[in-house]
Amino acid sequence: MSIHAELYDLPDELPDVPLLGYASTGKRGRLNDWHSHPTCQLYHVISGSAALETGTGTFFVPPERAVWIPAGVSHRGRYLADTDVRFLYVAEDAAPGLPRSTVVVQVTRLLRELILEFMTFSRSETLEGPAARIGAVILDQLRVLPEAPLQLPMPREGKLRDLCESIVRCPGEVPGLSEAAERCATSVRSFERRIAQETGLSYRSWCRQAKLFRALELLATGMSVSDVSHKLGYEGPSAFVSVFRKAFGVTPGRYFDNPPPD
Repeated sequence: MSIHAELYDLPDELPDVPLLGYASTGKRGRLNDWHSHPTCQLYHVISGSAALETGTGTFFVPPERAVWIPAGVSHRGRYLADTDVRFLYVAEDAAPGLPRSTVVVQVTRLLRELILEFMTFSRSETLEGPAARIGAVILDQLRVLPEAPLQLPMPREGKLRDLCESIVRCPGEVPGLSEAAERCATSVRSFERRIAQETGLSYRSWCRQAKLFRALELLATGMSVSDVSHKLGYEGPSAFVSVFRKAFGVTPGRYFDNPPPD
């Protein structure tokens, strides 16, 4: 199916319509500026991969997943590979029952085909008739999509956020619990309580998630499993594969070939 030529341009001001499509590509390494939208947004990666940053954490978006962004949430996208993206902008009054927080979701084969079909129409054609009915089914499908565990929650401020940001930058060198607490000028017990309150994870679990997210980024660039394992400080490729499979249900080598569910 061919995307309608009109959908490769995004209006400066989004029109007051229930659903608006936009198709775009991003080159590896491109980082967008922080921004927000007056509408909700579905950020669907067709091929490639991206990371979406918000004030509360980073969301990883591999192929055939999408990140749902509620209206008004400040965010910026970072492309980890050459990436083909389909955007849907959803008016708030057309989105009852949809998530009120940012979340990564699996995109089913049905929803993928509906989005591609919707984007063969010009924007004026989507206001009524067949395209409008397709849009209504898309909105219904969005309400039942399974979530994907692809969020790394971040503390909001202070020394704890500084510590977590340093680990995100270099997850192969994670400070031990005592050192982490000392860097935050707190006791170990207070540190453990605070990171759990702010991220919902223990320090060990948060660090493991940070490593896995960086692993996904590196794998998306084509780095081998062995090299990723070494770079992130795992004891060996088998240890890395075991942790990865436990987290995502597939081996690193098969992750990006994992088809969307029916």
